[in-house]
Amino acid sequence: MGQNRPVAVVTGASRGAGAGIAQALGSHGCTVYVTGRSENQGDSSLTGTIHQTADMVTAAGGQGIAARVDHGDDDQVKALFDRVAEEQGQVDILVNNAAIIRDEMMGRTKFWEEPLSVLDTLDVGVRSSYVATVLCAPLMLPQCHGLVVFTSSSGAVHYAFGPAYGVPKAGVDKMAADMAVDLREFNIAAVSIWMGSLLTQRVRAIIAAKPDKFGHILDTAETPELTGHVIWALFNDPDIMESSGQTLIGAELASKYGITDEDGRQPPSYRTMFDVHPHQQYPHVMR
Repeated sequence: MGQNRPVAVVTGASRGAGAGIAQALGSHGCTVYVTGRSENQGDSSLTGTIHQTADMVTAAGGQGIAARVDHGDDDQVKALFDRVAEEQGQVDILVNNAAIIRDEMMGRTKFWEEPLSVLDTLDVGVRSSYVATVLCAPLMLPQCHGLVVFTSSSGAVHYAFGPAYGVPKAGVDKMAADMAVDLREFNIAAVSIWMGSLLTQRVRAIIAAKPDKFGHILDTAETPELTGHVIWALFNDPDIMESSGQTLIGAELASKYGITDEDGRQPPSYRTMFDVHPHQQYPHVMR
């Protein structure tokens, strides 16, 4: 059982948000399975590999375990959770972060000018999160405690980079709400967390390419690690089930739990910055 360490699986963690979340969970002593496709430098146009992230998790105080997984391949995802079941026997935290973001979606004009390949976001993003949670749930049910997180953004409720970006965000928000209904009797929470603008390599490159248009992001951006610390605080909140099924804003959770970002910054919420807020989920249930 990983020396009684809490066991987390963070998908899409070769770099970016997933890598930061995994490292933060490692700093709280978790065993973290780091999934992604990049095993070696050069596997992607962006730097970062699952092995580098796993090493960062271990260096932070946890146990990082790299697992090469293409989340567009259900058999590979099943093999991942079979491995976790054999090695750990349980999962305490699942972070569904794997997603495809095509460069063609950034700085584009109209959706009909994009290649149809941008619809990969529905496969690795929405469908992959569903598959991972289906296969992970049996590893959470016996202990009657756990947390399923979907990483999302306010693009779920306002225009952001077009429908190929916004629809998957809205989809995982709804997925968290509906899965929470089925998981509630087992005391397992499911939430979607809106992250703010993250200072990932991709975002830094976008800012550098068009500083006049995107330079303002630096004033309010979050580090990827902030979301990981927020997830840990939520997991340990005795009232966690009150939040289950909701779409939560990471910056607001950070303020609630007294978590600051690097240099002691308290990132602002998109609710106050742009007057956007998650859609309400109604309690009516149809079966």
